[in-house]
Amino acid sequence: MQEKQTVLTISHLNKRFGTQEVLSDISFDIAAGDVTCIIGASGSGKSTLLRCINFLEEPSGGQILFHGKDAESGWRRAEYQSKVGMVFQSFNLFSNMTVLENCVCGQMKVLKRDRKTATAKSIFYLDKVGMAPYQNARPAQLSGGQKQRVAIARALAMDPEVLLFDEPTSALDPEMVGEVLSVMRDLATGGLTMLIVTHEMSFARDVCNRVIFMDQGLIAEDGAPSEIFTKPKQARTREFLSRVLDR
Repeated sequence: MQEKQTVLTISHLNKRFGTQEVLSDISFDIAAGDVTCIIGASGSGKSTLLRCINFLEEPSGGQILFHGKDAESGWRRAEYQSKVGMVFQSFNLFSNMTVLENCVCGQMKVLKRDRKTATAKSIFYLDKVGMAPYQNARPAQLSGGQKQRVAIARALAMDPEVLLFDEPTSALDPEMVGEVLSVMRDLATGGLTMLIVTHEMSFARDVCNRVIFMDQGLIAEDGAPSEIFTKPKQARTREFLSRVLDR
C-alpha cells in the first residue's frame, strides 16, 4: 500500500494571549486524504489551533510546514491561505454580494482568475453543494444551512488542498445540521483532506479516520475513532465522552 504524503506538519505550536497559554506544544501531521476531527470541551483551544494553522492568529511559537516548507517564510500568505482554506461557524459571507459573487471575488482577487473562469468554477461547486439555484440570492435570503453550504462552495472554489472547518454546524438550527454534514460527508468520500473542529460525535465516529482530543490547550489523545470512542486511554477523554455521549 502506498504511503500517504504528508501535507501539513504542526510542530511544537504554542499560542499565548497575554500571560495565558491557550495552546501548549501541539505537534501532529496531516496526510493527504486524512479526515481528522478535533474534539474537546469549549475553551480547550480547538478553534484557536485552527486559526493559528490558517494564520488568522499568529502563533506564539513553533512551526507549521506545508509540503515541507515553512508556512510563514516559504509561502506567500495569500497563496498559503488559499491552499489551506477555512470554513467558519458564522459563515463570513459578504452580505452586500450575491451567492455567486461571494464565490467569485476571492478567486479573482487572490488567484487572479478571470471572471468567466471564476464564475464557471463557482457554479460547479455551488451545484455540488446543492446551492446553484440560489446563485443570485443574497445571504440574508438564505437559511443558516444554506449559508454554510455557500461558504463551503466558496472555500472549494479556491482549490484548497486542505480545508479547515471551525465548528461548521454550531450556529445552525438542529434541522439544518444534517444538510451541512451530508455535504462534508461527500467531500470526505471524495478524498478531500479535512481538519474539523466539531461537537458532532456521530460524524467524528463515522466519517473521520482520525480523532484528536484536546484538553486545556494540549493534545490529550490522538487515534482512530474506534480507539478513541470505544477504548480511550486517558481518564480525561473517558470523562469528556461520557458527558457528551450521554446527552
